[in-house]
Amino acid sequence: MRHALILAGGSGTRLWPMSRRATPKQLIPFIGGKSLLKIAADRLAGLVPPNHRYVCAAEEHRKAILSSLDGWPEEQFLGEPVGRDTLSAVGFAAAILARRDPEAVIAVFTADHVIEPVAQFQEIVARGYSLVERSPETLVTFGIAPTGGATAYGYLELGDAIDGGARVVRQFREKPDAATAAEYFSAGPERYLWNSGMFVWRAATLLDSIRRYRPLVHEGLSRIAEAWDTPQRSAVLEETYPALEKVSVDYAVMEPASRDSSLRVAAFPMPLRWLDVGSWPMFAKTCATDENGNALAAETRIVVATSNTLVASSDPKHLIATIGCEDLVIVHTPDATLVCRADSTEAVKELQRLVADRFGGEYV
Repeated sequence: MRHALILAGGSGTRLWPMSRRATPKQLIPFIGGKSLLKIAADRLAGLVPPNHRYVCAAEEHRKAILSSLDGWPEEQFLGEPVGRDTLSAVGFAAAILARRDPEAVIAVFTADHVIEPVAQFQEIVARGYSLVERSPETLVTFGIAPTGGATAYGYLELGDAIDGGARVVRQFREKPDAATAAEYFSAGPERYLWNSGMFVWRAATLLDSIRRYRPLVHEGLSRIAEAWDTPQRSAVLEETYPALEKVSVDYAVMEPASRDSSLRVAAFPMPLRWLDVGSWPMFAKTCATDENGNALAAETRIVVATSNTLVASSDPKHLIATIGCEDLVIVHTPDATLVCRADSTEAVKELQRLVADRFGGEYV
């Protein structure tokens, strides 16, 4: 059977001060009144049955996530005691589902993305499901045409064409330096795509790959799965999960699998509008803009002689007024305000750490 998993465990520190520990970025209703998680969940409608959709996120956010998803069954929420990166998260889900459905095929998505049009997205994902169902040894990913030599994404080096529009992935190249990224971008999307972080695989194939490449992680996941439908579920999960190796599935599985003759890694190009909303400049691309290129996400604002500036606020009664601003990010919340140059937003993550060091948990 076909299943879908949304990974929603990110902390969103680059979207501070709106993204906080209690309400991380995936739960903020800041895109047309919807959260990124709700948008990701809505994209699954019609793709897989409701009882085959799962969310994996921090256990501490269970209540907030379930209440935001309009009746999402509690049993379809997989709570992590602590974050251990994506290998543990996808392996966790695969181990649980494989015990209940040995033929389970899982599509993995993240609660970070804005993807349009949804119908075309679903059609491409359905082709991914079909390829894995025909070829269980195949691990599918989805690639995005680069818009520049970004160093924040992994790259897929493409090989031969496969039926259905997929391409063999010769190699995963995780987050290259600037010179290498520029080289990949210059080579064009027929040679390199960005790794979107979305996948389709047979649960059993993923688990076997983890067994071979990361045997200790596999042992831990097996213990959790064996206890899942017993009274020992919570105790085993809380003891075992924090000890799992903290590593991404890209590095731990997809990279070695692309060099493994017993497996095939394939990529479906996704020629869609795809935004990875992980920073304020990317959030700005989801906003309405005025004639001067200002991205406006504040109900009460006035901008005078201002251009190419993001103005965002979670407080509808607070007025933001600007004069003579250019290339800035201005983000207001009831207890913290961020003002920075648009080309300095990568430093927000470090700023959030400094805020935590100076003020403790009050503003984070």
